[in-house]
Amino acid sequence: MTEIIIKDNLLHLRNDHISYIIYVLEGGVPAHLYFGKRVESLNPAAILRHYDLPTDGKWWPHNCALDHTPHEYPSHGLGDLREGALTIRQKDGTRSADLRVTGWEVVDGKPGIPGLPATFGDNAKTLLLHLKDELIGLEATLSYSLFDDVAGVVRSVKLHNASDAELHIERAYSLCLELPDSRYDLITLTGAWSREREMFRRPLVMGEQGVSSLKGATSLHASNMLFLARPETTEERGEAIGAALVYSGNFKASVHVDPGRNSRVFLGINDVDFGWKLAPGETFHTPEAVTVYSDSGLGGMSAQFHRVCAEHLVRGKFAKAPRPILLNNWEATYFGFNEEKLLKIARTAADVGVELFVLDDGWFGHRDSDDSSLGDWYVDTRKLPNGMRHLTDQVHAMGLKFGLWFEPEMISPKSDLYEKHPEWAIHIAGREPIQQRQQLTLDLSREDVQDYVYECVASHLREDGIDYVKWDMNRNFSNIGSALLPADQQKELPHRYMLGLYRVLEKLVNAFPDVLFESCSSGGGRFDMGMLHYMPQTWTSDNTDALCRCQIQYSTSLVFPPFAMGSHVSAVPNHQTGRITPIGTRGNVAMSGCFGYELDLNTLSAEDIETVRQQVKRVKELRNTLLYGDFHRLLSPYEGNDTAWITVSKDKSEAVFMLTRALAKSGTAPVLVKLRGLDENKVYTVLETGESYSGSELMNLGVSVRLPWGDAASVSWTLKAE
Repeated sequence: MTEIIIKDNLLHLRNDHISYIIYVLEGGVPAHLYFGKRVESLNPAAILRHYDLPTDGKWWPHNCALDHTPHEYPSHGLGDLREGALTIRQKDGTRSADLRVTGWEVVDGKPGIPGLPATFGDNAKTLLLHLKDELIGLEATLSYSLFDDVAGVVRSVKLHNASDAELHIERAYSLCLELPDSRYDLITLTGAWSREREMFRRPLVMGEQGVSSLKGATSLHASNMLFLARPETTEERGEAIGAALVYSGNFKASVHVDPGRNSRVFLGINDVDFGWKLAPGETFHTPEAVTVYSDSGLGGMSAQFHRVCAEHLVRGKFAKAPRPILLNNWEATYFGFNEEKLLKIARTAADVGVELFVLDDGWFGHRDSDDSSLGDWYVDTRKLPNGMRHLTDQVHAMGLKFGLWFEPEMISPKSDLYEKHPEWAIHIAGREPIQQRQQLTLDLSREDVQDYVYECVASHLREDGIDYVKWDMNRNFSNIGSALLPADQQKELPHRYMLGLYRVLEKLVNAFPDVLFESCSSGGGRFDMGMLHYMPQTWTSDNTDALCRCQIQYSTSLVFPPFAMGSHVSAVPNHQTGRITPIGTRGNVAMSGCFGYELDLNTLSAEDIETVRQQVKRVKELRNTLLYGDFHRLLSPYEGNDTAWITVSKDKSEAVFMLTRALAKSGTAPVLVKLRGLDENKVYTVLETGESYSGSELMNLGVSVRLPWGDAASVSWTLKAE
């Protein structure tokens, strides 16, 4: 159970798994003492001595340099020579703040954050640490929430202007975490379109290192999270710390190692394209940061993130529900479809057991390519002469649900909407708009644009029998300017955009609780905890090649569980890589996520159609385990030729094991793989082979797997406890 113990200026937050300890130094400066495995008590003297601070807590700025202090929420410029988490510009142009503790309170549960996605749960306690800079009238509340079932802390910051003068926020990170050494490897997820979230691991060095985005989204190129692992840490053993931002816009995630080899971790909104005018009486909230600790390796760290996602982030009907097996028409037809062609594909999908047919891009305006019609969300009657409802009724009559693709945040210069409202696009007056993918971005900082976007989507959900929405976002920000914001607030646009988007999404998910929403951004360009709060699954990557997906899904699982990952079987040669892989391998990899197909089933051989039929049947039987079981990475595609993982049901009665080999090698022995997550006292039968093994044998000795002949060979086994 979670408890918050406060004694002699020592604030000790702990549950059965971890402790987080703050010490209020004399004068009111909050110092960070500890984050890690649960401790029963802590003597501040040891850690204060490490930082060359007086061990009796008597601390004075003129006697002790601030840059020796492990601050909870530091500001640069008043003696701390390192970068700070907060920068406030005042009316005289100076930019420092001196926040001192004025008090604290403990509340039951987990409060939300106005206008922002946030974790939730009653099995929590929250410490609200109140601070104030008396000179400038800035009040800050640092929020720390611990859930009973998570080895981690959820943090955010509230800033309030209690003065009679304007204050300008230039930086306000969500997280500052001080660590008393730098003996860590830094792990980040970076990449590009079709190779999202490549995992890179390197030792910390003195100075600054990390990842960031200024693209208006978390981006294809970097994920808004970072991980610190001891050099000896593996999947199963060793210490690891992970931090992820519950936000979908520009971010910065960095680690600063100082001359004393101490580490300061920052996570929050990127301050390069950020500013906020805080008028007297106004309040600003930072997004949440989720920080977890593990002493059982990267796998233990991921288990904590997965629990946060499953129990404290995803909401609504689909949080624990079976996700429908879908077929998306995009790679089957691209823009070249009509009603007859769609219905032919849907009939075959229904015949093999698919449950949801999704109509992708090209159904609206005059959309025959990606150069027009975004913003004109009316049905193209050239392709669908009887309208959308007629199509959805026919699909529903086949026993299928119906899904529809939108890209509502965008506008095409070749569109009716742009002719009517060019000022609705993000732009800088007098400058030629820079197009990307022949489109511009709508200014969602504007309430009139928010209302238009909401109604465009909501009207189809009300009138056309839509069961699923694929919400895409294919363009980064440029020419960043808003026609409505005054000059001294233009830097607020990227964050106001996110607040506007979240407002639209909150209205939609509340108005249409029976609709399943999937987030997409040129594939996995906005795969973050912020979007997951509104949409319980995200399209993992436009790259559906099975071997590429081994890497992409492996690294995505560092934070996100299988139920968050859209994962489809597509045609071969693969449309992104040109590779030909067996349909069995494509299915085995895709099963470890929200399963579906992205091809025209009518082009498959009779043998492959039967394979598809069996894949669909198997996923239906196993999907509760596949989506909501405990996921364990076994063999890394970053370290060798093989990828393996296993998903184990919560009661450990069932498991699904997958092994894929990229390239065949002659003369190699079967692979011996140690499984994880099973009950060592149970006996498991592999349904595909009929062999039985004890859980202890499978986890300690392993199981020998002989792969099929050829490249891209794969097996997937179902284990049932006797």
